[in-house]
Amino acid sequence: MFEKILIANRGEIALRIQRACREMGIRTVVVHSEADTEAKYVKLADESVCIGPPPAAASYLNIPAIISAAEVTDAEAIHPGYGFLSENADFAEKVERSGFVFIGPRPENIRLMGDKVSAKQAMTKAGVPTVPGSDGALPEDPKEIVRIARKVGYPVIIKAAGGGGGRGMRVVHTEAALLNAVSMTRAEAQAAFANPVVYLERYLEQPRHIEIQVLADAYKNAVYLGERDCSLQRRHQKVIEEAPAPDLPAKMRERIGERCVDACRKIAYRGAGTFEFLYEDGEFYFIEMNTRVQVEHPVTEMITGIDIVQEQIRIAAGEKLRFRQKDIQLRGHAIECRINAEDPYRFTPSPGKITSYHPPGGPGIRVDSHVYQGYTVPPNYDSMLGKVIAYGASREQAMSRMRVALSEMVVEGIRTNLELHRDLLSDTRFTRGGVSIHYLEQKLAQDEKKKK
Repeated sequence: MFEKILIANRGEIALRIQRACREMGIRTVVVHSEADTEAKYVKLADESVCIGPPPAAASYLNIPAIISAAEVTDAEAIHPGYGFLSENADFAEKVERSGFVFIGPRPENIRLMGDKVSAKQAMTKAGVPTVPGSDGALPEDPKEIVRIARKVGYPVIIKAAGGGGGRGMRVVHTEAALLNAVSMTRAEAQAAFANPVVYLERYLEQPRHIEIQVLADAYKNAVYLGERDCSLQRRHQKVIEEAPAPDLPAKMRERIGERCVDACRKIAYRGAGTFEFLYEDGEFYFIEMNTRVQVEHPVTEMITGIDIVQEQIRIAAGEKLRFRQKDIQLRGHAIECRINAEDPYRFTPSPGKITSYHPPGGPGIRVDSHVYQGYTVPPNYDSMLGKVIAYGASREQAMSRMRVALSEMVVEGIRTNLELHRDLLSDTRFTRGGVSIHYLEQKLAQDEKKKK
């Protein structure tokens, strides 16, 4: 096992990784920008290294600075968390070449899954169901593009091969709008991802977003840890997640879970990963694989009792998985609310000093957050302050506990989306379960009309 790990991230995930390491008796090094000097995890680290000014490009995305920090502190491994460089194959490669262990998949797996076209092709080959669409990248020939779209059937969605986070997508309802949409998406993809390749898929009208959490070691042992429903989204960004997914038959879970595990073995996947699917009319359609720990990993931890971050570390250290599929038992229900420093309905960021902070507590409540009273939320990064997770023996109990937790939570001095979460936890349609990925945006649009 490692003696010292460098954490190449910030915010709540940096603290989460640090706590996992401390529990395992592993020393931690935290890298940070000048904006994060007073962060809780920086103060709690065994060692900390400032790697640059506030802009992420000069600090958290600065590969030479991060590797230099690992060298001067004699760290043995680097954990990238999520976001920033976590799914950057070049970073993983440079970490390994520099003599450190990258706590994550092999660079070739990250590269394969980072390109949505190659990922879809690999999953089709591995027997994982995918959304009907173009066989790879769209060609340059306009007539061929029109032919492909007609064969798939409208509406279609144009996606950037290198996209992510909801960027590089455009829905097309008519043939007249198709070619212009392809051209615009290619231009956006080139500007945002330096990769103009786009592909086409059928646009599903009312799907749910369901994802399968997997763990795989270097010896082709793999398991799935149930599923999460992440359908409550705004602009493809998740707002609330839960596990297990409401009203998903056990046989469906087993069928898709086994296919994901089989795919891990076929591509020799290593580490934690998440297969993301659209689910409609009893069918799963693969959309992408995230080759890192997810923001919403705590809901899976709550219902399985497995510490996903610690398992990532064990796998990277060369250990075999400590459990088989038959050992994985799903118990109870968990729900997670992402608490952001933003206006609850306009979604504009709200950085600044937190003048009063009171996290909730009580049975079944977990708060993953790096903030404290007096902490200043910098304007340079993602607005997430942390996550509130509620666990219960049933979905109803988990939701009741979450309502109480949200009513107790106090964050003053800045705006937060707590009001939105309180609203959603009393929304009849959401509490019934099984909403589509379009539900939240439709609800927000209706609420805005009522105000007018």
